[in-house]
Amino acid sequence: MFKKIKTKLDKELISFLKQTNKTYSLDRISPLLLKSMRNFILRDGKRIRPILFIVGYLGFARKAATNLYTSAIAIELLHDFMLVHDDIIDKSDTRRGKPSMHILLGNHLKKYKNVKFSGQDLALVVGDIMYAMAIDAFLSIKEKSQRKEKAFRSFLRAAVYTGSGEFIELLGGLKTLEKTSKQSIYKIYDYKTAHYTFACPLSTGAILAGATKNQVDKLFDYGIYLGRAFQIKDDILGVFGDHREIGKSTLSDLQEAKKTLLIWRTYNNSNKKNKHLIKTVFTKKRVTRTDLLKIRKVIKASGSLDYANGEISRLVKKANSIITSSRMRPQYKNSLISYTKKSFDA
Repeated sequence: MFKKIKTKLDKELISFLKQTNKTYSLDRISPLLLKSMRNFILRDGKRIRPILFIVGYLGFARKAATNLYTSAIAIELLHDFMLVHDDIIDKSDTRRGKPSMHILLGNHLKKYKNVKFSGQDLALVVGDIMYAMAIDAFLSIKEKSQRKEKAFRSFLRAAVYTGSGEFIELLGGLKTLEKTSKQSIYKIYDYKTAHYTFACPLSTGAILAGATKNQVDKLFDYGIYLGRAFQIKDDILGVFGDHREIGKSTLSDLQEAKKTLLIWRTYNNSNKKNKHLIKTVFTKKRVTRTDLLKIRKVIKASGSLDYANGEISRLVKKANSIITSSRMRPQYKNSLISYTKKSFDA
């Protein structure tokens, strides 16, 4: 089911970009602007957020509303907007295996001399335009006005919470590992990842379909637990994965000194020597492959890899217990259960 929905969403993204260009004449305003957005937005991705939006909607609706898929891609465009800004903050050169937006635009500027602005400056503006496009896409659905307004507020809430999550994560970087708590890490996971990746798409779709508050809340809670598990898995891949698989360097999380659950548990269960190693790597200007290999050994030695995987299993079990009690139409509920099992080997 997810593959069929993704195929429709990919086609809708192409169609929406064409319609947006037709409406705003972006190719006349700036061919570079249109080309850059098209390059970034149409890159191959999982499209999990708009897929979950569709599942959340169809799980309670009698039939698909007009422009349902156009409204769904709003969450993908919101995601793209956040990725553009996130890559600037994280100083990431790649995204989905290709140059980040600011690198893409920076390369264009290399042909000019004495330029007083950067690819980052241009990328910030492109991201802002994507956000406006996301709102435009969301409002296109033909649904009852009361549901639409309530769902739109849910959509905006995801944007606010995700930005807030990014904000507190950056400020959290000022704290030492000793002063970092498990609760503060999960708070970042909830706001930065779980809300807009799982909880918001599912619950917003259900709101549009007219689901009861109880059913919407179930989907939201399911999404939070699933989002936490997803982020822990992503943290593990960030250290132990392959850069070709995850679409970014396996050094990036260490380079950014991200205080993940995996690192937090490792630090608090390591001897003095290994604690010093972690601190040293976190303060280095340039993290190397050798540093990564050392950190991997310390993580395994502390038992934190097993601990993190145990947390994933615990969270997925909670998510599954919630979704099985949902009153979604069986085929859509079963698709979520299958997705969870496939994603986490639950």
